[in-house]
Amino acid sequence: VEPLIQRQGIDRILVQVPGLQDPTRLKELLGKTAKLDFRMVDSSISPEQATQGRVPPDSEVLMSSQSPKTPYVVKKEVLVSGADLTDAQPGFDQRSNEPIVSFRFNTSGARKFADATLKNVNLPFAIVLDNEVVSAPVIREPITGGSGQISGSFTVQGANDLSILLRAGALPAPLTIIEERTVGPGLGQDSIEKGELAAYVGSILVIIFMLLTYRLFGLFANIAVAINVAMIFGVLSLLNATLTLPGIAGIVLTVGIAVDSNVLIYERIREELRGGRTAISAIDAGFKRALSTILDSNITTFIAAAVLFYIGTGPVRGFAVTLGIGIVTTVFTAFTVTRLIVAGWVRWKRPTSVPI
Repeated sequence: VEPLIQRQGIDRILVQVPGLQDPTRLKELLGKTAKLDFRMVDSSISPEQATQGRVPPDSEVLMSSQSPKTPYVVKKEVLVSGADLTDAQPGFDQRSNEPIVSFRFNTSGARKFADATLKNVNLPFAIVLDNEVVSAPVIREPITGGSGQISGSFTVQGANDLSILLRAGALPAPLTIIEERTVGPGLGQDSIEKGELAAYVGSILVIIFMLLTYRLFGLFANIAVAINVAMIFGVLSLLNATLTLPGIAGIVLTVGIAVDSNVLIYERIREELRGGRTAISAIDAGFKRALSTILDSNITTFIAAAVLFYIGTGPVRGFAVTLGIGIVTTVFTAFTVTRLIVAGWVRWKRPTSVPI
């Protein structure tokens, strides 16, 4: 949803999240440290004895994360820490179909985890998250693949939240929320309406220009552009993306790029006609010979969009997303939709001249 994260002063961070429906969940995610450790369970003493104060000096008592709370005696030595994680993704256990979190270590973490499990076969180890034991499975065999999974009676949202926290890494300090604001959409309604008006006016002018310049083929191009914009909105809906003003600007720019592709094709057809080709031959050559030019121009623009997405934050990334999607759909519609419409017209009319 294009979050905007900015540093303010020495010890403050500003987080803006447009389109968020649940501010409480965001605060819970930001406030958790997600400090993940893998430690061995101390089997030399029972949890009951430990709770009575007989804890070995190299161990400590930690409670389970699920209710009812269960005590565990866990070694203080950390076998592998969450800092060695490279990825964490939510999923479902194939046997029980319960939500789980799958994780993967880097090379160093995979080596430490393999060594630890090799030395402690048939012994339980604890997966500790924020000083609470998520689960304590028994090591049945050495785990050498550098990956594993965490199960602990998660809900689907709980597994998703935990994977987000593990991917982000441990927060090195507690978070204190100083100020919270929830701004309704009415505050930016005027800007949104002006952005929509600009989009409508720009699109109408482009449509009129294409009709006046290329007549029937201009109508074909306008239909293709309309399908192009519909495809962009379809992809954005599929990605659950929030449409912001920079996103609208990216769509308007895409309309111009899409028309530009059709202009290159049509001007190539005109050149072929002036060179003495027949109508059908000129149309075929126009589409084929304009391909490399269109690909070159769109690939360079796509590279610029990719750089904006990689380096930029917040609204800049929103602009890059809509622009990148628009470039892909533009190339598709120019050489599939427009060509399909023109091919249908050629089969129907069998023209001897091109009304271009």
